[in-house]
Amino acid sequence: MRKILTNPNIKSLFLQLLAVILSFELGAVALLVLKPEFAALLLCLPVLMGVVMLFCCCQFFRKQEQMIEDAAAKVREYISGNREARIECNEEGEWYRLFHEVNTLAAILNAKAENEGQANASLKNTISDISHQLKTPLAALNIYNGIIQAEAETGALAEIQEFSALSEQELDRIETLVQNLLNIAKFDAGTIAIEKKMENLSEMMADVKKRFLFRAGQEGKEIVLAGSSSLSFLCDRNWMVEALGNLVKNALDHTDSGDFVRIAWGQSASVVQITVQDNGSGICPEDLHHIFKRFYRSRYSKDTQGVGLGLPLAKSVVEAHNGTIEVDSWLGKGTMFALHFLIPTKL
Repeated sequence: MRKILTNPNIKSLFLQLLAVILSFELGAVALLVLKPEFAALLLCLPVLMGVVMLFCCCQFFRKQEQMIEDAAAKVREYISGNREARIECNEEGEWYRLFHEVNTLAAILNAKAENEGQANASLKNTISDISHQLKTPLAALNIYNGIIQAEAETGALAEIQEFSALSEQELDRIETLVQNLLNIAKFDAGTIAIEKKMENLSEMMADVKKRFLFRAGQEGKEIVLAGSSSLSFLCDRNWMVEALGNLVKNALDHTDSGDFVRIAWGQSASVVQITVQDNGSGICPEDLHHIFKRFYRSRYSKDTQGVGLGLPLAKSVVEAHNGTIEVDSWLGKGTMFALHFLIPTKL
């Protein structure tokens, strides 16, 4: 009953009906006291009271019907395209609570539509970036294949082998680009399932080193591992190896023959830290705040292999593990990426 009376319209109706009943009761008493000879008129009073009460009820339901019709008109207006249409719900009562929920739903739909619009714009920009990034390796492949065909006619085996290797390199670039784009798209769509287990960090780092050992040997570079062989870490092994692999690849891209890439790990208090450090060309101070942006390429960069997706993907993986990634760099001296992960059991 208390909930019903929170509606001011229903409360007003009940007060009107009570006032009608009291008025006719008082009128009946007054008639009996002052004019006993008109007592027969008392038989008409209930009928008259019923008519007045019926009138009050009709007015109430008429107002309720108008209120619902106004709400329906606002809903139709919203459906027709007016995203600012809202139902008036400044009073209390069950109907107004329902109207408030409808307004909330409209606000949620507006926000979702806005997010979808931004996602479509982002997708359009991404497709444009992909097209731009694919132009270079595809154009190079066309040139190399043309040279290979020309050299094949003259029987120049050394040249054929050289440009075949270059073609393979460009194909690797395309494969890396597409794979990183797919992984980033999965993170954006929220379809990534991070399956964490206790993993031995030493074994994980050995996997990362093994992945790049051949390239490092070919380029005259060294990959050094430094850390406890017994330290374990709660993570998704595949994704963490992918993230660290991108950091190591970035380091190899920016180092010369004779340089090194050092992967170190350790634990302090409630934090596990992993670092990937090199003594290569370093990063210009102007670029440090932009290196985690997709497709970002410094105008000072001498890197002809990267496409600007490895670092953003690594950042997404680290953040999916509730970690942070930081970078320090010294131009001409090298770069260090530091990954920090809280240990929940230590908090």
